[in-house]
Amino acid sequence: MPEAKVLKVKPPPDYPPEDGAYLRGNDLSPAAVCVLLHTFYDKIPDWMQALVRAGVESGAALSGYLQTENIGVEKIVCNIVANPNIRYLIVCGVESMGHQPGQALQALVDNGVDEKRRIIGAEAPTPYLYNIPLEAIERFRKQITLVNIALLEDVTLARRPGVVKEAVRCCYQEEPTPFLKWTLYDPGAYPAEPMCFKITWRVERPWAVLSGKEEESLKKAVEAARKVSERERRRKDEEELLKLLLGF
Repeated sequence: MPEAKVLKVKPPPDYPPEDGAYLRGNDLSPAAVCVLLHTFYDKIPDWMQALVRAGVESGAALSGYLQTENIGVEKIVCNIVANPNIRYLIVCGVESMGHQPGQALQALVDNGVDEKRRIIGAEAPTPYLYNIPLEAIERFRKQITLVNIALLEDVTLARRPGVVKEAVRCCYQEEPTPFLKWTLYDPGAYPAEPMCFKITWRVERPWAVLSGKEEESLKKAVEAARKVSERERRRKDEEELLKLLLGF
């Protein structure tokens, strides 16, 4: 009896839908590589650039940086659900103690988001995914397995290009293959059509209806922002008046 071939699909013409600091590799690859960025883009060290190159050179579909726990995560979600062949997201690099995007990604996959679009269990300051539909978030959680090397106890593993290459290699295997604490193999494309969204989803699709809880949360956020703006305006007016009265 002939062996069943691993099913692959052709990504849509507008894949990947989101721009970003990444390299595009093999569209049929089961793996993507995410390098956590804890510095500014103009100060990226050589060893971190080597991680991105290691990802794409070893056969990853996409390999690039993640710096923030909100827009950055949303862009990753958009690009991955647009390609059903991607079944693993390999996370490496150094966690940023401010944004904590590696922990936010783990919490997203483990727990999803609440009614306010906040990633449940995320420790970052602003882990809100406002700009993509819930169906894209849920599809991301179902489609990929997170291989989060950056959160392992031995943090040096996540800085080694050789470890990244081995992770990608294991994702390609037809048989289950041990890699650190994971067992990896290529299960084939996720059995659903590609989902092509951009983070401008709400702007481009004004007919999309908010849930009652979403609408209420949005109203509260807008009202809070209005109050802050009003207080700031009053403060500036008072400062200007004081300057006039005191003659400086």
